[in-house]
Amino acid sequence: MSLFELSIAKTLIHEGGYVNNVNDPGGETNRGISKRDHPLEDIKNMTVERATEIYREGYWKDLWSQIESQLVCDKLFDCGVLFGVHTSVRILQLTLNTTQDGLFGLNTLAAVNQAEEISLLKGYKTNLVTHTFNIATANPKLRIFLKGWATRINS
Repeated sequence: MSLFELSIAKTLIHEGGYVNNVNDPGGETNRGISKRDHPLEDIKNMTVERATEIYREGYWKDLWSQIESQLVCDKLFDCGVLFGVHTSVRILQLTLNTTQDGLFGLNTLAAVNQAEEISLLKGYKTNLVTHTFNIATANPKLRIFLKGWATRINS
């Protein structure tokens, strides 16, 4: 079974510290928490503890603890932080060739747990990278993030 503590540790490394990139639609961001999504938070002084609380409450889904592969769960959680939980789940469902509703229910859980871990991760990463190209095509201003997204997805 998968552990939030392991997934969050990886995500916090990927997210890093404080940034305020003019090209980032999230605006001011710290530890991956953006001012756009959390306007009442003190982003500049965001602690690891507060970021962890936000991620547990808003990004970690109950059934994720029942995913047998920690690696798959880590990628699902990390990309949920990066692209939104609904999008991360929908792309996982695409990879699994199941209903793509973006909701992680019992059917998606069963499909994940029945899949071969390495093949699922490889396909999921491929579909996530394709998603980043679609983002950059739709919004050329975001192309500067492609390399970083691909590196993170393939980590």
